[in-house]
Amino acid sequence: MKRLSAIDIARGLVMVIMALDHTRDFLHIHAAQSPTDLQTTTPVLFFTRWITHLCAPSFVFLSGTSAWLYLNGSGTRNFLWKRGLVLILLEFTLVNFALSFDLHFRLFLFEVIATIGAGMVLLSQLSRLKPGIILAIAIVLLAGHDGIAFVKMPSSPVLGFIGSLLFGPGGFPLGSGRLFVIAYPVLPWLAIMLLGFWMGPVFTRQAAAQKRFLVRAGFTALALFVVLRVVNVYVDPVPWSPQKNGVYTFLSFFNVTKYPPSLLFSLVTLGILLLILAVATKGPAPTGQPAGRESAPGRILQVYGRVPFFYFVLHLYLLHALMLLTASWQGHPWGEFDFSPFKFGRPPGAGVSLGAVYAIWAALVIALYPVCRWYGRYKAAHREKTWLRYL
Repeated sequence: MKRLSAIDIARGLVMVIMALDHTRDFLHIHAAQSPTDLQTTTPVLFFTRWITHLCAPSFVFLSGTSAWLYLNGSGTRNFLWKRGLVLILLEFTLVNFALSFDLHFRLFLFEVIATIGAGMVLLSQLSRLKPGIILAIAIVLLAGHDGIAFVKMPSSPVLGFIGSLLFGPGGFPLGSGRLFVIAYPVLPWLAIMLLGFWMGPVFTRQAAAQKRFLVRAGFTALALFVVLRVVNVYVDPVPWSPQKNGVYTFLSFFNVTKYPPSLLFSLVTLGILLLILAVATKGPAPTGQPAGRESAPGRILQVYGRVPFFYFVLHLYLLHALMLLTASWQGHPWGEFDFSPFKFGRPPGAGVSLGAVYAIWAALVIALYPVCRWYGRYKAAHREKTWLRYL
């Protein structure tokens, strides 16, 4: 399958943004404070978190689009479900350890990599359906999922686990001090993946037609977000409300729910993603002139966008190690490092300012560029190594 620069650029951009959120999570001295709690946050801290809302829906949506392009390019459905299972396995091993650094694995997190994997397993079968049916399933899941917030999950441990896995976040003790936490339930994220799959044919159109569709779809999603948010009923579990001043009222308006993703969360993030894809789509060159080269920012972002999983795992390990080194440099003895569930080794009081978080984020992204470029070239030059296709 030929890579599409617009998809790689958009994916690369959201990966760069993603690193900001994880840098804040690991290194900000007030990481335990909710950045979207309007009673305690600041506009800068709120924006630092809110802009990274783009990341998960973009990854999931583009995974669906890439799946359609792969199948349309004579790929097999067997690869989709196999890769999905590999991603789930990697979530509970390589990724979970990167997040916890806990040799005892007392916390298992079902997060974005696992939900993409589960979505691929389901998509390997749902892809047989007609496009109209796929779109209808996606719309029903997106529009109807917020109603689940008003439904009490079954008290039975087994049924409660299944309900949480499909619909909403939940935590489940496994015994021996271990905990299984579902942060990204499958069905609402599957809806976003199905939308991306349904939109796959758009990326086979001529550039001008592709840009028109993406612009119209993006602005339509954002307009629908504004209308529904003004109505302030049902489409997000947390209605907006007037705050202490206009700035915080504005933040309240955009303070949408990610866990699980509400309809409003999906509309605003996917609307922005579609506009990013439109900007990244190159128009035809003027008559008689050769096709222009990608812009410098586009070429840089493609380097990250071509190796998403490699970048994802590597930046988590680097940030977690940097957090431990920073805490040690700040004078915290090893006895204060706590690797129990949700502690991640962070000693009390360790961390840096938000300004330092931004500086570390920029340095990390720059440092990862040559490594990602090397791996992307290695992967492209060794297509005979089929195991690379799963990463």
